[in-house]
Amino acid sequence: MCDERARMLQDQFNVSLNHVHALAILVSTFHHGKHPSAIDQKTFGEYTERTAFERPLTSGVAYALKVTHAEREQFEREHGWTIKKMETDDQTLVQDFLPESLDPAPIQDEYAPVIFSQETVSHIVSIDMMSGKDDRENILRARSTGKGVLTSPFKLLKSNHLGVVLTFAVYNIDLPPDATSEERIQATVGYLGASYDVPSLVEKLLHQLASKQTIVVNVYDTTNASYLINMYGTDVVDTGLLHISGLDFGDPQRKHEMHCRFKHKPPFPWTAVSASVGVLVITLLVGHIFHAAISRIAKVEADFCEMMELKVRAEAADVAKSQFLATVSHEIRTPMNGVLGMLQMLMDTNLDANQQDYAVTAHASGRDLISLINEVLDQAKIESGRLELETLPFDLRSVLDNVLSLFSGKTNEKGIELAVYVSNLVPEVVIGDPGRLRQIITNLVGNCIKFTHDKGHIFVSVHLADEVRGPPDLMDEVLRQGLNLVGDHSNKTYNTLSGFPVVDRWKSWERFKTLSSTTVEEPDMIKLLVTVEDTGVGIPLDAQSRIFTPFMQADSSTSRTYGGTGIGLSISKRLVDLMCGEIGFVSEPGIGSTFSFTGSFERGNTSSLDTKWPQYEPAVSEFQGLRALVIDKRITRTEVTRYHMQRLGITADIASNLESACSYLSSTSKTSLSTCLAMVLIDKDVWDKETGLTFHQSVKEHRQNCSVGSPLNFPKIFLLATSISATERNELKSSGLVDNVLMKPLRLSVLIACFQEALVSGKKRLVNIKKPTLGKLLQGRKILVVDDNAVNRRVAEGALKKYGAIVTCVDSGKTALDMLKPPHNFDACFMDLQMPEMDGFEATRRIRCMENEVNEKIASGEAPIEMFGNVEYWHTPILAMTADVIQASNEECKKLDADYEQWCIADEQTPDGELQAAIDWACGAGGADCSKIQMNQPCFSPNTLKDHASYAFNNYYQKFKHKGASCYFKGAAMITELDPSKH
Repeated sequence: MCDERARMLQDQFNVSLNHVHALAILVSTFHHGKHPSAIDQKTFGEYTERTAFERPLTSGVAYALKVTHAEREQFEREHGWTIKKMETDDQTLVQDFLPESLDPAPIQDEYAPVIFSQETVSHIVSIDMMSGKDDRENILRARSTGKGVLTSPFKLLKSNHLGVVLTFAVYNIDLPPDATSEERIQATVGYLGASYDVPSLVEKLLHQLASKQTIVVNVYDTTNASYLINMYGTDVVDTGLLHISGLDFGDPQRKHEMHCRFKHKPPFPWTAVSASVGVLVITLLVGHIFHAAISRIAKVEADFCEMMELKVRAEAADVAKSQFLATVSHEIRTPMNGVLGMLQMLMDTNLDANQQDYAVTAHASGRDLISLINEVLDQAKIESGRLELETLPFDLRSVLDNVLSLFSGKTNEKGIELAVYVSNLVPEVVIGDPGRLRQIITNLVGNCIKFTHDKGHIFVSVHLADEVRGPPDLMDEVLRQGLNLVGDHSNKTYNTLSGFPVVDRWKSWERFKTLSSTTVEEPDMIKLLVTVEDTGVGIPLDAQSRIFTPFMQADSSTSRTYGGTGIGLSISKRLVDLMCGEIGFVSEPGIGSTFSFTGSFERGNTSSLDTKWPQYEPAVSEFQGLRALVIDKRITRTEVTRYHMQRLGITADIASNLESACSYLSSTSKTSLSTCLAMVLIDKDVWDKETGLTFHQSVKEHRQNCSVGSPLNFPKIFLLATSISATERNELKSSGLVDNVLMKPLRLSVLIACFQEALVSGKKRLVNIKKPTLGKLLQGRKILVVDDNAVNRRVAEGALKKYGAIVTCVDSGKTALDMLKPPHNFDACFMDLQMPEMDGFEATRRIRCMENEVNEKIASGEAPIEMFGNVEYWHTPILAMTADVIQASNEECKKLDADYEQWCIADEQTPDGELQAAIDWACGAGGADCSKIQMNQPCFSPNTLKDHASYAFNNYYQKFKHKGASCYFKGAAMITELDPSKH
């Protein structure tokens, strides 16, 4: 409070001081700078009176002229009065001040008589300002410094109040700004003074503020610290609450202070004490809350650290479990390889019927065990985060044909109809992981077969996700039928593949975020929607929540009706997640189930993959432009048949029964040969003997009209059947009612073989290529087998010798190192990775080092080529054999060479399959066109795969021998390059 008062008084004084200084400059300019002077007493008085508001703290201003003693007489004569002394001998006259009562100024060197004054202090005109006690010293200090100076407090004339006088020297206008003290004294022409009535000033200030009655203010001149001059205020009782604030009036040699105190001692501050106690209590409470919060946070952090530690332990345990499973699986695979190999060799010997049956049964059981191991390993790799998807161009429709080939025997045995349909909008070639996509579909179809008995169907359809998002009129017929947008419930049948009711497939994908999202896919990316529908027993409602849990089944009792490990759906879900997709299902007990999943793939170019079999291209081209009539009462089934016809370039017309087919034949009997029917495909469900005879007669008439000049005897009649007895089949063919019976599921290879046999009858075969066999592939080749396990050596030796290879077996990497030192005569080496003393990795490194040294010597001419068997470049193909599937083995293989590749083998579990896949890959690395050795393509005959491998190997054998590459041969299902050729 005191500081505020002091600041206000000080600010107002400084404003007034500036105005007084400005007035001094005005006098210098207009009085001394003008001749004659522009200022007289009247002008000065009126001006200062009108501008008094600018100096609210001054009681008056006056101007005193500098007069020397020599000029005094002349000055007094000009002004008509005598220069007076400021003080009288009798100071009692000060209160009733009269100028004429003052004495003349005594003789001195210099005078400062007042010549101009404000009306409020006009009584000081003619008074010598240098005749006061302290005034002379202040005037001399003011003119030498050029700044305003204050006098010590004194009683003002006439008012008798204590006040101070502020003095500014008035200089000649020619004085330079940086004048010295002597120059200032010489240039001084007068003095401008302003008197301040301090009590009146402070009183005015206090009137502007509240609490005047309760606060006592004193203003002191503290220039002399031992003697304080009270300029304002009276002495009061000290209440002990004194506050002192400094005052700065612009004169550094004068010091002033303002003292503030309350008039009375304040009452006891109960409010403050209560507030303090309240604040203390609140502080304690807040402190307690903070302490509790900090303790809680510390506890949560401790719990978090403990949970993180437990999480790390759990993850370590999970990884250890996965590694344990991988290791145990490796140890299981090693003896299983011997079991399956020996059984295969046993089956190749002369056995009687019972012995052959026992061996085949044992071999099949071993293959089932290998399949189980593969599932466990997949789960282990997924849980440990080591499973990665490949990115390869592949033909989606061929992958689905493979699935059909795999399950066709089982579905025919059970009388279940199995079919596949792919939308026309799905690209012919997509880029992704064909093996894992096939694995998902295989798991789903396998479950459908397991839980579907002796009726109904299993239907796999593939569409673009965008098709489901679009309006119904843009959907294809299969999708509309599946969404129940079209229905015919007459005769208690349904417009499904087999006529049995199915669940609403829409519900299986209605929760997919990708189908409800409006996010635009990248131009080259597509989202596929795959749906697998069955008419099986369905999933119980209480088991549907755990259907994707590993090792859990709907019926988990030991006496459950259906077999299996309960791991397939779990693996499928994880694989779908890796494909950035979603999987869902809908199931109703007694009706069936529908599983749907999505996956992201990239559009591929047809040129990136040879999707046709080269030796069948002439046959396929012969089918282009042909017409076919499909007779079937099921709309969905007719669309499936039309889909397979379109793949061969055949146009298909539809008839719902034999009667409408007869009408169709009659209407087209007079058409030209170019538009005649080439074939009629009749579903067994619409066939009956009586109507069939009538239809057969119509076909005869049509043939007579269309066969003029044509030896093909079109159209050919094919019966489509899911199951048919041999007797019925022979009867239909012998009676001439049908030309052939096509067994479902329909797939490209079966259709080509059947149509080729029927449509080219009487003409030369379109395809009659003599294919090389696997025996010719290895005949006379010298192969080194390196394995520490005697059983594995026997298996490998037997498998290779069966095809004419000359096999040498050794049991250690060191021995192999000696035998593969150039020059040698081995064409290839099969190397086990895990061996004591020197494993396959180390042996391969040293072999490559030896070969590199020899190649450098030959290239530099240091050693003649004859010294090393006339081989210019040594690089023996090394195929690594292991049952290990953990990621560490892959990483170790990468370290052996920068060029690293990985190839998936489709269902090649036997040692023959392993050998065939490895040789296929080696041929490709040696220069063969691997796109023509697609292992995921459908096979037209049992020997197709081996024949193609043999053909490629024979064509590129020299490159395979001298510039081949090594392979990493993983668990009969994976081959990875270990040390590929630099060339």
